[in-house]
Amino acid sequence: MSQLQDNFGRKFHYLRMSVTDVCNFKCSYCLPDGYHPNGKPSFLTLSEMENLIGAFAEAGTRKVRITGGEPTLRKDFTDIIRVIADNPAISTIATTTNGYRLEKHAKEWFDAGLRRINVSVDSLDPRMFYQITGENKFDTVMRGIDAALAAGFERVKINAVLLKGLNDKDLPRFLHWIKHTPIDLRFIELMETGLGRDYFQAHHLPGSDIRDKLLAEGWQLDARGAEDGPAQNFSHSDYQGRIGLIMPYEKNFCASCNRLRVSAKGKLHLCLFTEQGLDLRDLLQSPDQRPELLARLEGQLNLKKETHYLHQGITGVTQHLASIGG
Repeated sequence: MSQLQDNFGRKFHYLRMSVTDVCNFKCSYCLPDGYHPNGKPSFLTLSEMENLIGAFAEAGTRKVRITGGEPTLRKDFTDIIRVIADNPAISTIATTTNGYRLEKHAKEWFDAGLRRINVSVDSLDPRMFYQITGENKFDTVMRGIDAALAAGFERVKINAVLLKGLNDKDLPRFLHWIKHTPIDLRFIELMETGLGRDYFQAHHLPGSDIRDKLLAEGWQLDARGAEDGPAQNFSHSDYQGRIGLIMPYEKNFCASCNRLRVSAKGKLHLCLFTEQGLDLRDLLQSPDQRPELLARLEGQLNLKKETHYLHQGITGVTQHLASIGG
């Protein structure tokens, strides 16, 4: 089978696989009231993940990001890394985490095959960090980042959601931090979800405001690599770190889409925002089901839309980003 491709010529080599929707933080832009289970959760098993990864790898997937919720809350998180690493077609294994367990486990996860890690740090002011996340864990997370750098990860990225009136004054702190620290700092524009319209209207800050400040201070836009996602990346000769901006309301944001998502309960999502998702779990029970699974994936890609329509105020069915891994 050739690489997964949609009707607009976009090729998909990147799978974001959620392994849980449970999270232990209460971020104001995602789960302000904390996680509340709906019945007993039944998340994908290791064998189901192995079959899922096998099919996607055969269809051209080369990068897998383990997401959540907070993926490291799964007791078998290290085993999940190993299952992915055992597939020789997968060249990059990454995860996105709140950093809560990173200090203790960074080396263990690296040894299992994890190579890239994104840590959510929405403010470098411990008080603002607590206000945004609902957890007084700033020092724990920062020690975790140090542990990841010491463990030898290829790339450590810091994710910060831009929030007007909250962390929008933090740019000088972040710039000071990355001047001598080789990390990638990514500012993510707040996206409207089904539960967050009032919050969005109160706190949305265009990423272009940050871009204008960076360009005025001598930052240069990096050339886009063939496999780069939608981030606009910037470098500066005086800084060891880089800055990326993810601006989903920019024109043509979706033109570079190269990722598909599978939820913790086995639903394929072609986009964060536009559709209910297609259940794959019935075809994850045996490797013998792979031809049928691949056919279902290929057929579903014919339905992928050209854009997310966020700029038109259409948020689709996504109630909060924890449900399908951001």
